[in-house]
Parts: sequence; structure tokens; C-alpha cells
Amino acid sequence: QLQLVESGGGLVQPGGSLRLSCVVSGFTLDYYVIGWFRQAPGKEREGVSCISSSGGSTKAADSVKGRFTISRDNARNTVWLQMNSLKPEDTAVYYCAAKRGYYCADYRRSDFGSWGQGTQVTVSS
Repeated sequence: QLQLVESGGGLVQPGGSLRLSCVVSGFTLDYYVIGWFRQAPGKEREGVSCISSSGGSTKAADSVKGRFTISRDNARNTVWLQMNSLKPEDTAVYYCAAKRGYYCADYRRSDFGSWGQGTQVTVSS
């Protein structure tokens, strides 16, 4: 059974940093693309960043480019999202998700079949 568990969320001041982790179990991470998504209150879930199965290519939403970095270690079954220079508009529940394959492509939400439970990130002074 595929399982993804996020952690690392919390309350941080504007300009601060957080590092989210996504630990997977029940499948071999080598064959899966991992995406990070977020959902703010009253808004649709949106893609934040994505990493190919090998880790060789990544994508990021324009709103987070230059601030967020996605990485993975398949041997440790873990994917991270390093978030720097956080802004109040980054406040949301963050989810990691998995889709079988090698590349992110458009990393549409509907392409990902397995999801974690989410971790809350709040950016506020």
C-alpha cells in the first residue's frame, strides 16, 4: 500500500524558512515522480514543485521560483521541499503526491494518484 507522510510544517515569520519532508513507504521511490501541492483556505489545490524520478529535473511554480527547492533521496525514501523567504501568501496546507513515471511533465493534480495527509504552513508575524 502506497503511503506518503509529510512533516515539517509550522508557524514561521515572513522571511523565514521551513523544510518539509515527505517520507514514502509501500513502493519503490525510484519509479515515481513526486510533486508538492498546496491548498490555501477557499482556494483550489495548486502545484508548487515537482521532481523527476531520478531527481535530475525539477519544476516549480512561478510564485515560488528562486525561493523553494525540491530534492529527493531515493535510498532514504524521502523528498524534501526547502522553503526560504516565506511570504504570508505561502500559507496553506502542503501535500506531497506520487505518480508512477519518470518526468514531471505538467504535473497536473489529476495525474497524481497517491497523496499524503498534508502539513500546515502558516507564515505570519
